[in-house]
Amino acid sequence: MSVEKNNELRERILFEADGLKLSCKKAFILAAEVGVPLAEVGKTCNELGVKIAGCQLGCF
Repeated sequence: MSVEKNNELRERILFEADGLKLSCKKAFILAAEVGVPLAEVGKTCNELGVKIAGCQLGCF
């Protein structure tokens, strides 16, 4: 992933995270909007200390 996409993803996660929690639905939306795999959103959330809440598939 490019540095630009990584920075954009990090900024978007922190903006969308509510109390360091990000809903699963928002994670899917962010992945599509930034153009990265969903797994990359999960990895970045882990790095930032943001928890995925209300997972739709039981993945997080």
